[in-house]
Amino acid sequence: MSLKETLNWRYTTKEFTPSKKIAKEDMDQVKSLLRMSPSSVNLQPWHFIIAETKEGKERIAKGAQGFFHFNEPKITNASAVVLFCVKTDADDDYYMHIANTEDKDGRFPNEDIKNGFLGAVKTFAGIHKYDLKDLQHWMEKQVYLNIGSFLLGVASLGIDATPMEGIDVKALDEEFGLREKGFTALVAVSIGYRAESDFNSTEKTPKSRLAESEIFTEI
Repeated sequence: MSLKETLNWRYTTKEFTPSKKIAKEDMDQVKSLLRMSPSSVNLQPWHFIIAETKEGKERIAKGAQGFFHFNEPKITNASAVVLFCVKTDADDDYYMHIANTEDKDGRFPNEDIKNGFLGAVKTFAGIHKYDLKDLQHWMEKQVYLNIGSFLLGVASLGIDATPMEGIDVKALDEEFGLREKGFTALVAVSIGYRAESDFNSTEKTPKSRLAESEIFTEI
């Protein structure tokens, strides 16, 4: 499919086919999508819990109880679910970890360039931590960048997806001990293959977007 065809094909899937599973080679590409996403100053302030087993999906479904019960079948019937988690803080040790990882991967020809990169990371993170006082929100925005590229990426593989902010993040933080590890749950994305009976399918319900004349200013 062309990019335009892929964009028109994908939609927020409301009903998955439980018996249809994502192949291992495609799941490998799914993991690459998560790992290779861009982030500001390459901060990568995320962690992903990937559930493919029945038991794993049931654990994530603990975040879809009570008020959020409507999302439970979207988790349990999907082929896999990715829980996107965000760091709750970042400090000099983490910034050095990022710089050392880049150094190991051969991105710095000398120590001066490494120190320059490290200085840039500390500068921008410092602006958000101390001046704007929105470090947590800034890191969440990096995770949402990942989610956006993830939705398009899986669609390019012919895989359907359902992003869900409607989850009990506190329950999931407790289930996976996330806060003790310096993370908190943010969004769950189920992936798999649409059921023929899905009312929201683009074959049944046309997509709707605002007109180009309303959203574009071309100069």
